[in-house]
Amino acid sequence: MALYEHVLLARQDVSAQQVETLVETFKGIIEANGGSVPKVEYWGVKSLGYRIKKNRKAHYSLLNIDAPAAAVAEMERQMRINEDVLRFLTIRVEELEEGQSAMLQKRDRDDRGDRGDRFDRPGGGDRFDRGPRRDRPRRDDEAAPETTGAEA
Repeated sequence: MALYEHVLLARQDVSAQQVETLVETFKGIIEANGGSVPKVEYWGVKSLGYRIKKNRKAHYSLLNIDAPAAAVAEMERQMRINEDVLRFLTIRVEELEEGQSAMLQKRDRDDRGDRGDRFDRPGGGDRFDRGPRRDRPRRDDEAAPETTGAEA
């Protein structure tokens, strides 16, 4: 069987409980067709890059899937029918990621307030020490003499 990562975007109007029920429904379709879903992550409500069907935000969910292609095709067909699903993306991978995904790790890091050592340096930001400032030689103002309309 093939391994897939599947991301699902659901309308912002539905509750997190309804999204969980929706994900369980799609998980049941995969399992009924001979596959398994070892990991499901709910990433929360996030802003979209652009409006999709008049929605500016969406509920994001990740499913790691180990199933035959026919099971994934059936799940995607059901998603196209469901009006609560805005978009979805299924990608075939060589191996499934263990532990938390990058999105959940980022959320945990943001919750802790840990931004890394970038802002711990004196001066902050990602600037490097440029050394003392040197004065640049000034341009000669005499190179282009001023002319008035009367001289021309």
